[in-house]
Amino acid sequence: MFRQLYSALTSENSIDQAYADLTRMLEHGAWMFARANEVLYSTVAAEDVRQPLYQRDGAVNELERSIRRKVLRHLTVNPGHDVAICLALMSVAKDAERIGDYCKNVFEVGAFYSEGFHVPSYQQPLDEMAERLNGLFKELIAATSDSDEAKAHRVITATREIRGRCDKLIEALLREEEAVEFHEAVAYSLLARHYKRVASHLANIATAVTGRLEDLDFPSDADDRALD
Repeated sequence: MFRQLYSALTSENSIDQAYADLTRMLEHGAWMFARANEVLYSTVAAEDVRQPLYQRDGAVNELERSIRRKVLRHLTVNPGHDVAICLALMSVAKDAERIGDYCKNVFEVGAFYSEGFHVPSYQQPLDEMAERLNGLFKELIAATSDSDEAKAHRVITATREIRGRCDKLIEALLREEEAVEFHEAVAYSLLARHYKRVASHLANIATAVTGRLEDLDFPSDADDRALD
């Protein structure tokens, strides 16, 4: 469905690269997420990652502006044509841009917090979520490239589970009766928040792949708040 939805866009010279731009944004996001988590777990030094990560974020921002320019050019030349499709493309491009911002946030936790993680009941779920999200980037890129709705639905299902786990982890932290170092608890809560937002934006892009454009920005589970 996704490729069919955007076939009108990719056939026009003015925006024939908009679809490819979105794929590049996701590829940059996947790289940024992986590097940010390497810094978080001290397998790579923050200073070795900082500049290339922020350069990638700048590239993501420019790709979003590029998509916006191409879409607006298309609508100017073809007023009234493909409006819903154009708006959907701009919406998911914003999701891809926001993913870059949250990857920077994960990197900043790793760069600023250096005391380590010592509570397995919080660390293990976050480790598992980070690993799963790494895989979901690859699956979503494949889904958008192949217009594979089955893969997109798997991404949506997986991200729904991740968002639920993030909520439960934060709730557990707030109810924690055992002593957890203040800075470590802050790090856990920030990571849960950032992972949840990455998952939400991946889910929104996957929703576009399924063709359910009316559901963009509105998660289908209990988290019914619009994406931020």
